[in-house]
Amino acid sequence: MIDLQSLTYSYPVSEDPALHGLDWHVGAGEHVVVTGVSGCGKSTLARCLTGLIPHFHGGRFGGQVTVAGVDTRLARPGELSRLVGFVAQDPETQTVMDRVEDEVAFGPENHRLARPEMRRRVEAAMDQCGITHLRERELVSLSGGERQRVVIAAALAMGAPVLVLDEPTSQLDPWGAVEVLDAVHGLHGAHGTTVVLIEHRLGRALREATRLVVMGAGGRIVADGAPDVAIQALPDWSSPLAPDVDLYDGSVICGTERYRATIPEGERAIELEDVSFAYRETVAIENVSLAIERGRVTALMGRNGSGKTTLLKLMNGLLRPTGGAVHVLGQDIAGSPVRAIARRVGYAPQNPSAMLFNETVTAELRFTLRALGTSGDPDGLLRQFGLAEHAVNSPLDLSTGERQRVALAAVLIAPRPIVLLDEPTRGMDAGRKRDLAAYLRRLAAGGAAAVVATHDAGFMADAADRVILLDRGQAVADGPVGTVLLGVPAPLGY
Repeated sequence: MIDLQSLTYSYPVSEDPALHGLDWHVGAGEHVVVTGVSGCGKSTLARCLTGLIPHFHGGRFGGQVTVAGVDTRLARPGELSRLVGFVAQDPETQTVMDRVEDEVAFGPENHRLARPEMRRRVEAAMDQCGITHLRERELVSLSGGERQRVVIAAALAMGAPVLVLDEPTSQLDPWGAVEVLDAVHGLHGAHGTTVVLIEHRLGRALREATRLVVMGAGGRIVADGAPDVAIQALPDWSSPLAPDVDLYDGSVICGTERYRATIPEGERAIELEDVSFAYRETVAIENVSLAIERGRVTALMGRNGSGKTTLLKLMNGLLRPTGGAVHVLGQDIAGSPVRAIARRVGYAPQNPSAMLFNETVTAELRFTLRALGTSGDPDGLLRQFGLAEHAVNSPLDLSTGERQRVALAAVLIAPRPIVLLDEPTRGMDAGRKRDLAAYLRRLAAGGAAAVVATHDAGFMADAADRVILLDRGQAVADGPVGTVLLGVPAPLGY
């Protein structure tokens, strides 16, 4: 079904190949999981399978890619979409319609399916992804995870014989991830769909896989075979926080309080007093009162749409409460401009591309320093974040995981007493997650307050000592990591 012969590819502005001499074959009906360190070429491989490379991205393309007997060089991506359903790593860039149901129906409509068949596919796909209740919602009103499920449903509705998914669970809560992966497994089992699933989080993804492919630096395949054998090629596969331990089986990895900053006890960075917020008729936050202390890493967890991103934006003034008050370092921020709040509160959004617009990676960090009128060491921080080799590259030419690290570095380069991070581990391999967790613990030990919205229970358990669990806009649990995690039912311990 998929045949790669001597595939080599370099992006237009890069001298080094992103993929190097790949000879790779996937038979009809196989379920293949692809993994590897951030930036090793996984997403590039996915783009080659869909024809986006070379037709959209350009660059230098050598060798041949054949999907279902069609040479991708001879067919445009629109034609190939009949053969390959694709879920990109950035769902924000993959939608074209305004309303959820229209987005799911867009592909089948453009392929001119008979209306009864189109309706059957749309309803089945929305049901499989758990979004039937969102059918009338505008996409701009959805959370990142909800939007990701819409994109996956749109791909499933295409009914293509090959399905390529690039980290489809990166923004999903555990329950949503289970629903989506079960839907993918169902297509494979019931219809013989050929599945290529790119993932860092391997726990549940490997349960139905027939093969595991591990990619290494330089865009090469370093292992390809039975999952229990190929996984040993991962550099940290045996670590307790390795990507195969993803907590999808209901187990729990509990963090411990490894540090305590030497600051006055009870000093508060942020206080929310009976705060509420609504997007038009949709209530996102309802009567939340809580305090964020300095010297701690606090995790916000909860299902997609529970209010995590909204709460972060209320903490830094990007959103203003419809009721209640927000205090930052003791000051009510109701009358403060966002620019003034940003001097005290650093914020990295869920989509890193939304804040990257300079020509080089180093320029992104220097822009933050200039804007805040402070000094820092861009080169040193880039080394810490594993980005030194990309210092003069454009951030938009990097992988999603690398762009995520650039966005984090651009926020963290300026010392501020409060840091807010929204899904910061998106696209990161296990090693980079551990590095980030250690960095946040050091920040807290120095007296900063870090608040992290995340679905990544392993990362959270490694980084945080307090968890606030949100449900439908309310804080329903708040306490030490182990206490909160153990009180939440399956499908995974968080």
